[in-house]
Amino acid sequence: MFRNQYDTDVTTWSPAGRLFQVEYAMEAVKQGSAAIGLRSKSHVVLATVNKANSELSSHQKKIFKIDDHIGVAIAGLTADGRVLSRYLRSECINYSFVYESPLPVGRLVVQLADKAQVCTQRSWKRPYGVGLLVAGLDESGAHLYYNCPSGNYFEYQAFAIGSRSQAAKTYLERKFETYSDCPSEELVKDALFAIKETLQGEKLTSSICTVAVVGINEPFHIIDQQIIQQLIDSLEIKEEDAGEEDTGEADTTTMDTSPEAAPMDI
Repeated sequence: MFRNQYDTDVTTWSPAGRLFQVEYAMEAVKQGSAAIGLRSKSHVVLATVNKANSELSSHQKKIFKIDDHIGVAIAGLTADGRVLSRYLRSECINYSFVYESPLPVGRLVVQLADKAQVCTQRSWKRPYGVGLLVAGLDESGAHLYYNCPSGNYFEYQAFAIGSRSQAAKTYLERKFETYSDCPSEELVKDALFAIKETLQGEKLTSSICTVAVVGINEPFHIIDQQIIQQLIDSLEIKEEDAGEEDTGEADTTTMDTSPEAAPMDI
């Protein structure tokens, strides 16, 4: 069996300048269930797809509360995500104890990126096989960051990671310019639409998705499943009504109104 001689540890570079173990970790993120984030000036919404290994098992938790003003959604290896979530909670508690104020979101993201990057420099470690969408609110406003297993981090208006996330990205790219002034309710609806895009025809229900929100005067919390189901039902009704209107317009436009087709007046 072929064996790649350059992927035995994370500090061995290939002749093409690649670190294969880092690329394997990034591939693990792509294989994980989808996670989506959207932000406005005052709120950030996170949404994830809940996928169970079998019909007899429950799904694994993909959204974690870090502090009252910060939460994360993960895609990839859930075990690595839990480890990093505990680290983030510890950093928030320590900062709050010392400075008696919430930890700024940007500073926490930099610390997380540094921790992930160290794993690309030590031969006895491996990169964390998980991507994190970090949502938070601080004095400078609402923030949404993506932390990569390579140690890179980026701030986004809206983003999607995980399996079949490209469909959600395409939807978000069409809508993200309107998010800046959106209320949290509209962000939640768009998050559900983006989640639906990743399902590829599978029916969207509250049991296969989790949605959380953080914003001004609204601590980070996971929205109740019953409320999510009500929103999904209302969105489906709107889609059906829009489809009926389109069908009616199509029937009108396809009607033949030429003089030859008109009935003769006898």
